[in-house]
Amino acid sequence: MKWSFKKPEGLQWPKGDDGEPVPPAYLKHISGGSLDLEVALNLLEAYGIPHVGEYPNNGAFGKLIFGHPPSGMEIFVPETMLEDAKNILSADVVDDEEDDDDVDNDTDDADDTDDTDDAYDADDNDD
Repeated sequence: MKWSFKKPEGLQWPKGDDGEPVPPAYLKHISGGSLDLEVALNLLEAYGIPHVGEYPNNGAFGKLIFGHPPSGMEIFVPETMLEDAKNILSADVVDDEEDDDDVDNDTDDADDTDDTDDAYDADDNDD
């Protein structure tokens, strides 16, 4: 492995059939705290969707002063990935049935191994 100061390349903006970058498409405006923004951006990155952001109004100045843009951020993605990005950010969390079965089994085992009452009763008889 070669060591260098070169910054690793992140997600690459896709190119169309003509070799030019695909135009960006408006995905959504995210307002609120910096956590909301970071979660959305990290979800897109996790699924391999590159993004660019724009701070409306004086958002860049607010980010400099407050650490996060008070007016939120507009997120743009490649237009070829717009539907995937919308589905990722609007998806509901669904538990798997296997996870539900594991949780039910764990609670049953916990009830069977509860010996704290027996130990307490034994201490009372010593008096």
